[in-house]
Amino acid sequence: MTLQVRTHTRASAQRRRAASTLSVAAGAAALMSLGGYLGGYRVNLTPSEPLGLWQIVLLNRSPRVGDLVFICPPDTATMREARTRGYLRSGLCPGHLAPMIKSVAAVGGQRVEVANEVRVDGRSVRASAVSGKDGEGRPLTRFSGGVVPPGDVFLHSAFAGSFDSRYFGPVPASAIVGLAREMLTYAP
Repeated sequence: MTLQVRTHTRASAQRRRAASTLSVAAGAAALMSLGGYLGGYRVNLTPSEPLGLWQIVLLNRSPRVGDLVFICPPDTATMREARTRGYLRSGLCPGHLAPMIKSVAAVGGQRVEVANEVRVDGRSVRASAVSGKDGEGRPLTRFSGGVVPPGDVFLHSAFAGSFDSRYFGPVPASAIVGLAREMLTYAP
């Protein structure tokens, strides 16, 4: 009987130590995640930009052509449909969408043409072929083109399958969360 009680007591102590260790590890992981989030760190798991760890850097000026930015997609029917189709991930932006990482291809006042490719003020945008269908054969509606309104930006990604302004048009620059800085990334 004494041996059985000691074994039971020893097993209980081991379970308590294991539970304590797991609790401390989970708490540390949660604190590190929260600290990373509050520090502007995000993990990109989409192919539009390299996979990995990125940082949101405060943008304290107007956006410029060539800026790589984190931007919250507007809560529109087009974006909700994009989420349903799997183009966008869930997140903390309006409409429960995740921020996108895109390059600013045009700003307010610039003329954008969208045909087989994108042209800004008559100049071709690199890697901007426009597709009529997504990867599953569903039709894609392209932006009709025009002058980017003041206060808006036209977004682009060189990734051929990117869902960007080629398909949804300009978006408010006020939705820019900040510049996107690569920290630890991998481009497959």
